[in-house]
Amino acid sequence: MAAAGHAGFPGGALCRQLLLTLAILTVACDACKTVTLHVPSKLDAEKFIGRVNLKECFKSANAIHSSDPDFQILEDGSVYTTNAILLSSEKRTFTISLANTENQEEKTMLVLLERQTKRRHSQEKVLRRSKRRWAPIPCSVPENSLGPFPLFLQQIQSDTAQNYTIYYSIRGPGVDREPLNLFYVERDTGNLFCTRPVDREQYESFELVAFATTPDGYTPELPLPLIIRIEDENDNYPIFTETTYIFAVSENCRIGTTVGQVCATDKDEPDTLHTRLKYSIIEQLPASPVVFSMHPTTGVITTSSSQLDREVFDKYQLKIKVQDMDGQYFGLQTTSACVINIDDVNDNLPTFTRSSYVTSVEENRIDVEILRVTVEDKDLINTANWRANFTILKGNENGNFKIVTDPKTNEGVLCVVKPLNYEEKQQVTLQIGAVNEAPYSGSSRSAMNTATVTVNVQNQDEGPECSPAVQTVRIKENAPVGTQSSGYKAYDPDTRSSSGIRYKKLNDPQGWVTINENSGSVTTFRSLDREAETIRNGMYNVTVLATDKDGRTCTGILEIILEDVNDNGPSIPKQQVIICKPVMSSVEIVAVDPDEPIHGPPFDFSLEQVPSSDIYRMWRLTKINDTAARLSYLNDPQFGQYTVPIRVTDRLGQSLVTQVKVAVCDCVTENDCNLRVSPRTDNGGVMLGKWAILAILLGIALLFCILFTLICGASGAAKKPKVFPDDLAQQNLIVSNTEAPGDDRVCSTNGFSAHTVGSSAQGICGTMGSGVKGGGQETIEMVKGGHQTLESCRGAGQHHTLESCKGGGQHTLDSCRGGQVVAENCKYAHSEWYSFTQPRLGEESIRGHTLIKN
Repeated sequence: MAAAGHAGFPGGALCRQLLLTLAILTVACDACKTVTLHVPSKLDAEKFIGRVNLKECFKSANAIHSSDPDFQILEDGSVYTTNAILLSSEKRTFTISLANTENQEEKTMLVLLERQTKRRHSQEKVLRRSKRRWAPIPCSVPENSLGPFPLFLQQIQSDTAQNYTIYYSIRGPGVDREPLNLFYVERDTGNLFCTRPVDREQYESFELVAFATTPDGYTPELPLPLIIRIEDENDNYPIFTETTYIFAVSENCRIGTTVGQVCATDKDEPDTLHTRLKYSIIEQLPASPVVFSMHPTTGVITTSSSQLDREVFDKYQLKIKVQDMDGQYFGLQTTSACVINIDDVNDNLPTFTRSSYVTSVEENRIDVEILRVTVEDKDLINTANWRANFTILKGNENGNFKIVTDPKTNEGVLCVVKPLNYEEKQQVTLQIGAVNEAPYSGSSRSAMNTATVTVNVQNQDEGPECSPAVQTVRIKENAPVGTQSSGYKAYDPDTRSSSGIRYKKLNDPQGWVTINENSGSVTTFRSLDREAETIRNGMYNVTVLATDKDGRTCTGILEIILEDVNDNGPSIPKQQVIICKPVMSSVEIVAVDPDEPIHGPPFDFSLEQVPSSDIYRMWRLTKINDTAARLSYLNDPQFGQYTVPIRVTDRLGQSLVTQVKVAVCDCVTENDCNLRVSPRTDNGGVMLGKWAILAILLGIALLFCILFTLICGASGAAKKPKVFPDDLAQQNLIVSNTEAPGDDRVCSTNGFSAHTVGSSAQGICGTMGSGVKGGGQETIEMVKGGHQTLESCRGAGQHHTLESCKGGGQHTLDSCRGGQVVAENCKYAHSEWYSFTQPRLGEESIRGHTLIKN
C-alpha cells in the first residue's frame, strides 16, 4: 500500500501536467506563444520582472488584461507586480488577454514564471560580506588623449551577477546619440571603453545610463546613471576681446585716474589654472616717462604719473599681454595693442603777440574796423580751449568801441560803433583782454592776458549837427492858422553857429505845419487838434532835415507839445443800454471827456427836453460821482426801446447831448435780453433776429402762394370778353367810404364780365378789406388785363386804387401815398360808372357802403 501510494503520487502529478497541457492546447488556435520569465522566489510590490512582446502576438490590440491581479502589464509589454509575492512553487502561470474592441477580435498569451535557482557557494563565501558594486562610479577621460584606443575607462558590475547571468549595456550621448560610438561596454564583463580623443571645449561631460539584465530580459537592477567627465587640458590660448583698444584720458589728470579696462577670455575649464589670467604692459611708446600701469588681475589701466601733457605728447601706444596659468612662464599668452589719446584741457591762456597797439580813426565814423590783434594759444585748435573771447577792460566808458572775435583767424577785431568827436577828445587809450571760451584750468595765477591800444582821433570837416536830436515847442490846439513858433535849430560844430543852415520838413503826418527854410521856425498850416487819433500824450512829431552850404545834412525831431483847450464836451461812450425789468429799474451812465482833466470832470448830467415829448415823466437822472449818473424809469414803462437824450456838461460849461438808446425788456441778465429783444438801429428801425426773419420769409412765401392762386384764376377769366353784365350790381357788395360820388374814375375799355368782377371781389377785395384802414378813400378802378397783383403802400390819406390795365394781362391793386391815383390807360369817369350801375342797383343803400342784391 505504501508502494502503491508511492506509485500513485507520480501518476497524479502526471495527470495534472497532462490536464494543463490540454488546457493550453485548447486555446492554441487563438493563443500566442508562451513566454517564460525567470524570477526570484520573493518579489516586492511594483517590481519589474520582465517584458513580453505584445506587438508580435496581436499588433492591433487596444485592450490589455491580466488574469492574475498580482501582475500588471503595460502597453510596451513591461510586467510589474502589484503586490508582494512569494512563489511557493517553482512555477506560476497567468494569462494576458489582448483584444481589439473595434472588430471584437481577441488573443491570449500565456506567461510562465519560473523561480531562478541560486548557485551553491561554500560556507566561507556565503558568510563573507561583499561591497555593493552597482553604484555610480566616478569616471573621467583626459582631453585630447593619445590613446591607445580603445581606451579602458572602468568596469561596471552588479552584485546580482552572483545569482544570475548578467548582460551589461549603456545608452546616452556618445553611445547611441551624438557623438555616436564614442563609448561602448563589453556585454559580459562590464568593461567600459573610449574609442577616440575628446575635446572638452566641445563636450564637457557625458551622462550615460548603464543597464544590467538577464538573458531573458529580466532587470534585477535599476538603470545606473554614469557620468564621464572630460579632464581639461590647457590647449586654448587666452584671447583679448579686441585687437586694438582705444582709450582717452585728460591731460594733467591725477595719479590713479582710470584710463580703461581690457579683457580676455579662455575656453579652457573655468576656475582652474588653465583659465587664471594675468595682464601686463609689455611696452609703452613713447617710452619715457612711464605714465601708465595695469592691474594684473582686472586688466584696468590707470595713470602712474601726473606729467600727461597734450602739448608734449597727444597720444600713447601700449603693447599689452595676457597669460594663463596665473602668469607662470609655461602658461599660454597673447598680446594686443592699446592706444591712449590725451584729451586737451584749457591749461594755456591766449597770449597777445604784442603788448601794445596804436591805430587811428576819423571822427564821426561808425561801424568801421580800425584794428586786428592776434593771440597765441597752445591748446587744441578750433576748440573752446583755443578760441579766444576779447573784451575791453578800460577806456570805453562812452561805448564808442567794441571788439569781437574773427571765427576763422581767432583774431580780435576792434570796431567803432559810436562816432568819436575830435573837438571833445583827440586820443583814446583802451585796455583789452583775452580769455578762452572754456574756463581756465591751469596753474597760472592770472586768468587773463591784457594789451594796450591807443586810438588817435582824426579831425574832419563836419556837417551840421542836430543837437539835441529832439527839440520841443509848445502850441495851443486850435490855434489860428498862421501861428508862428520857434522851430528846430542845428549848428556847425566847428563854428558853433547856425548861419548858413537850411531846413526842410521830412515828415509831417497830418500836414499841420510848415518850416521856414532859413530860420527853422514853424507856422501852423491847419488847425491843430490835440484829440486827434494820431496824437499820443498830446505830442506831435515833425522830422526836420538840416543842410549846410556844402550839402551835408543831419536829421532831428521837432516835438510839438499841443496845449489843451476845452473844445470837447463830455460824451457817453456806451450809447445803448439795457434795463432788465423788473430785476432792475435803472442803469449807470458814464461820461468821458477827451480834454485834459482841468477841462473835464466833475460832470453835470441832465435830461434834454425834446418838443412834444414826455421824457421827464418817464425818466429820472441821479448823480453817482463826478463822471457817472444813474438813469431810472418812472411810471412802469412798457417793454421796448426808448431814446433818451442826455446832456453832459464839464466843469467849464462845455456840454454835449448824447442820444442814449435804452432797451427795457423782460429778462434776468443783459445777455438774455439780447437774445429775446433785438436792439434797434440808429434810425429807429429794428434789427430782426434770425427767427423773426424766418417768420417774415414764411409770410412772404404764403403771400406769393395766394397771389399765384389768384393769378391762375384770373388768367382763365382773362380769355373771355370783358363786358359789363346786366346783373353786375346784383352780385357784389362794393365798399365805398364815399357818401357822394367823387372825382374818382373807373377806367375800362371792354367793361367787366360777371366772372371777372366776382373773382376780384372775393379774392382781392377780401384781402384789401382786411388790410386798409378807415379814414381814407377807396376806389375801384378796372383796367384791361388778366393777371392781378396786390401792392400795398403806406401813405397819407390812405387812398387805394384797383387798376386793371390793358396789356400783358395784369391787374394791379395799388395803395399809394397821395390823394387820387389816375389810371395810365383810358379810364371811365366815376359819373359814367355811376350812370351805368345806378339803374341796376337795389333799393337798399347804406352810408359808406352800397349793397347790390343778387
